[in-house]
Amino acid sequence: EVQLVESGGGSVQAGGSLNLSCAASGFPYSEYCVAWFRQAPGKEREAVALINSGRSTTYYTDSVKGRFTISQDSAKETVYLRMNMLQPEDTAIYYCAARVSYCATIYKPPATIFSSWGQGTQVAVSS
Repeated sequence: EVQLVESGGGSVQAGGSLNLSCAASGFPYSEYCVAWFRQAPGKEREAVALINSGRSTTYYTDSVKGRFTISQDSAKETVYLRMNMLQPEDTAIYYCAARVSYCATIYKPPATIFSSWGQGTQVAVSS
């Protein structure tokens, strides 16, 4: 069973930065995909970024391109999300999600393809 634990959320002012971490364990194979989703109050959960293990291929939703960077430390099975130039509209609960196969990187993945989820971490950006 894959287990995910997020950390690194918090409160910042607009223009600030935060680093999120997703510590994973229990992957049965070396090929897997980890994504960061976010859900703001009253909105649907949306994929923000994803990374495929080994290949390190990535996807970013348009609203975060150039501001957010997803990376991984395969040895630690940890995926990071570096968030720069944060804006109030980035305020949400951020979730880490994983699936035990690669993800396509040409379109935003639906939440339904991920079988494992973390508990979420709050990110609040004030203007």
